[in-house]
Amino acid sequence: MELRAARRGARLTVQLVGELDHHSAERVRSNLDHMLRDRTIMELHLDMRGVSFMDSSGLGVVFGRYKTLRARNGKVILSNVSPFVDRVFRMSGVYKLCERI
Repeated sequence: MELRAARRGARLTVQLVGELDHHSAERVRSNLDHMLRDRTIMELHLDMRGVSFMDSSGLGVVFGRYKTLRARNGKVILSNVSPFVDRVFRMSGVYKLCERI
């Protein structure tokens, strides 16, 4: 899993490329948490266009970052979700918590 991050104002956009599964989730979680130490980041935009597979570990990454941003009155935004990942998100209820663009 590769992460490409760019900051614009209070929004951090991270493009995810690869499989977000039990093999990569801890590294992705750690990298995102490191970036989110900057408390001026109020929006985390996860660009999912390059995610080819995601399991429950990947959902944990998304839910955990949602909790981090919610604690500072921020939000998580999801975009370019593939049909497979969309199905996982719909079944898990992610769209009730995170904005989708």
